[in-house]
Amino acid sequence: MSESQKTIFKTPYPTLPKTLTGINGLDEITEGGLPTGRPTLICGDAGCGKTLMSIEFIVRGAVQFNEPGVFVAFEEKSDELAMNVASLGFDLKKLQQQNLLKIDHVHIDRSEIEETGEYDLEGLFIRLGYAIDSIGAKRVVLDTLENLFSGLSNQAVLRAEIRRLFTFLKEKGVTAIITGERGDASLTRQGLEEYVSDCVILLDHRVINQISTRRLRIIKYRGTIHGTNEYPFLIDEDGISVLPVTSLKMANSVSSERVSTGIAALDDMLGGKGLYRGGSVLVSGTAGTGKTSLAASFANETCNRGEKCVYFAMEESPSQIIRNIRSIGIDLQKHIDSGLLHFNASRPNLYGLEMHLVAMHKCIKKYKPSVVIIDPITNFINIGSVSEVKNMLVRMIDYLQEEQISVMFTALSLNTIVNEQTDEGVSSLVDAWILVRDIEFNGERNRGLYVMKSRGMKHSNQVREFVITDKGLNLIEVYLGPGGVLTGSARQEQMLLEETGAALHSQAIGRKDREILRKRKVLEAKIASLNSEYESVEEELNKVYLEEELKKQILAKSREEVIRLRKGEAVDNYKKEGKK
Repeated sequence: MSESQKTIFKTPYPTLPKTLTGINGLDEITEGGLPTGRPTLICGDAGCGKTLMSIEFIVRGAVQFNEPGVFVAFEEKSDELAMNVASLGFDLKKLQQQNLLKIDHVHIDRSEIEETGEYDLEGLFIRLGYAIDSIGAKRVVLDTLENLFSGLSNQAVLRAEIRRLFTFLKEKGVTAIITGERGDASLTRQGLEEYVSDCVILLDHRVINQISTRRLRIIKYRGTIHGTNEYPFLIDEDGISVLPVTSLKMANSVSSERVSTGIAALDDMLGGKGLYRGGSVLVSGTAGTGKTSLAASFANETCNRGEKCVYFAMEESPSQIIRNIRSIGIDLQKHIDSGLLHFNASRPNLYGLEMHLVAMHKCIKKYKPSVVIIDPITNFINIGSVSEVKNMLVRMIDYLQEEQISVMFTALSLNTIVNEQTDEGVSSLVDAWILVRDIEFNGERNRGLYVMKSRGMKHSNQVREFVITDKGLNLIEVYLGPGGVLTGSARQEQMLLEETGAALHSQAIGRKDREILRKRKVLEAKIASLNSEYESVEEELNKVYLEEELKKQILAKSREEVIRLRKGEAVDNYKKEGKK
């Protein structure tokens, strides 16, 4: 086990030494793996995955942790085992050549045991001990225990031999898995193995509503804490994947970074910056309102930023989505070719809810996207109740928030109680809720979009007309007419009427302006004429006034001159007479 792997499951108190299994999710549930140097019992009915889990434990140990292992099979031969797991990418023959794996097939004939009447595992101990020592094995699997004790009916001897077997494995210091078939009234047919095992894992394969689901539960684990719930697990081409539900806690960090939805007008409605990174958004609406187009636009914008996106399609095939979205000017194929966009398409009734959750969890871990799209979530109602769907989505949202992955759900709204409850149930979990509704008016149907809620940001409360064109998606500004908000052709008609009225009004105003201008010029001419006439009269009056004044001045001057002359003549006359 590497130092980084040890720190993942580090606790503040001393704990039981554990060995990582390498199986996705199982190490998290067991808080670090199976008990080191102790036997673990894996039990369950036929077909639940006991052999596969045990052989994957051996292979993962050899490949990932360089811990050689011994697989003792009592039912299948070495070639049969190699062929059964080859489809999972496990090359058992190559591991045997590298001395990392040893497969030993032990054939036990029940009739031979009945003839002798004796039963002793000493021969098995010698054989098993030699196999362990020959490659320095750290891991051992015995598959299955029933064949080993199938002919033994003496319970006292049976109990003693089982204890001897478990004691022998502990003395060898190997981490062992022993598989056992489930009994009628106990975990195993003998009913003894679960008591002497340090760890007991129960596998279950059930069918509900014609849908099969595999589940895992840890019955007991001595000396350590562990998950106690039932966990769904998936068997596919990569082996076993377990979803550790109880490890998801509400202690996730959040980001303040914003990412664009791919529609500038919608980003403006969301405070002008778009959605929070690592947040969740629900797009709901009736059929044909453009939910998938919104989701595809978000995926396209993500890939344009050079980030990965995983698109879970529950209704349409990837090729169908690509073709339909190309009609609105968005090319998703180029993002698939570049490896940034990955489609995962499956019908909801392919698995149960838990299996869908495991499959999504596994796909997300594989591709490590920054955005996940699930389109639509309402199809899950066909395979589960409203509460079950909600619980599944809670787990999905918690996991994505922990990984700081943004997610967009689409949901179909119908006029039925079930779907409305689903819609509302999911909407309470997400950070943002966008609704797209039909607007029927004036004999046509248009689309309206509004933001019902958006946590942590200022958002618009307006209903915007949502338009899908061959050049992409757009939101048109709210247009208020005399009768309220108008959309579609009614909006165009009202705009034309207003433009016509504005043109006529402008023309009428221009005509009146020209008439006023002419009247102004006439009046200005009249005023100029009157001013000229006034100036003439004023000039004549001033002339009279000047003449009168001049006359007065001349008369006064003449009078003064006369007076002066008269006075001067009298003196001169007197002087003249006196001289005589």
